[in-house]
Amino acid sequence: MKLASLKSGRDGELIIVSRDLSQAVRVPQIATTLQQAIENWDKLAPRLDEVYQALNSGSAEGAFALDQSVLHSPLPRTHHWADGSAYLNHVKLVRQARNAQMPETFWTDPLMYQGGGDRFLAPQDDIEAVSEEHGIDFEGEIAVITDDVPMAVTPEQAAGHIKLIMLVNDVSLRGLIPGELAKGFGFFQAKPASSFSPICVTPDELGDAWKDGRVHLPLTVHLNGEKFGEPEAGPDMIFNFPQLVAHAARTRHLGAGAIIGSGTVSNPDAGGGPGKPIIDGGVGYSCLAEVRMVEQILHGQVKTPFMHFGDRVRIEMFDPNGNSIFGAIDQKVVEYKA
Repeated sequence: MKLASLKSGRDGELIIVSRDLSQAVRVPQIATTLQQAIENWDKLAPRLDEVYQALNSGSAEGAFALDQSVLHSPLPRTHHWADGSAYLNHVKLVRQARNAQMPETFWTDPLMYQGGGDRFLAPQDDIEAVSEEHGIDFEGEIAVITDDVPMAVTPEQAAGHIKLIMLVNDVSLRGLIPGELAKGFGFFQAKPASSFSPICVTPDELGDAWKDGRVHLPLTVHLNGEKFGEPEAGPDMIFNFPQLVAHAARTRHLGAGAIIGSGTVSNPDAGGGPGKPIIDGGVGYSCLAEVRMVEQILHGQVKTPFMHFGDRVRIEMFDPNGNSIFGAIDQKVVEYKA
């Protein structure tokens, strides 16, 4: 099943989207928002799926042509947004950029920070930034949406609470990160509003690509119209989504609509190296921080700048037949003037 939210009020208007992303239908008789649906998932999901099947067969009443530009992030806001860092190749490279060693515990205990969930960007909204000096970066990720998750669940139990999957652009201001972390209290100003793919899907929509709590497909990233990265999302995800959800719920209950992110998708080379740009025969990257660190490692200097005003990033995932699964995050960086 594929779901989305039209831009409407603070919480959007729930719609069901056809498998090929061409059609959609409103379902106010079932739920008006995705938050309402996820809070009553066991009761409402079967009814939503009936409409989804009718939409795909061409028999749904009120169907209309889908324009992704009118969609918000599936949850325009949520009570809980926590982002992990499950791809340790990314963690290793970014810590090297800060001249920080990666502790051995990172292989057994996931990293996670709690972001701001009160306001997400729509997938085609501009990324507003105060200054280019802040080091504006994108981060291509995957995230899951849960129903109510009890405290202290096991990863095996947590798997049953994962209801929806989507993509993420976790916008980061790299120039602010070192100063904030030096205070010993974590990110805040360095992590402005994130955006999510226009479509979220139930795990069964991914077929065999959803395996072992991971999405086994490449994540495609374009920067200013040129392919920047196509790393595989499955094999190098050290902690899977059930483990990340269980980690987030270790000492607290998670309310329905909680979003848990994977962290930046990242692959090392087959020989264990830091990864190569696409132009050099590698799979590229999902953020600028990685290519900058690789440039430093391989060439002794950084050449790639962070994003400038006017730059555009596009994040998308395709099935084996080349069909877009989640729609596209497609955003331009603009200067914010108060």
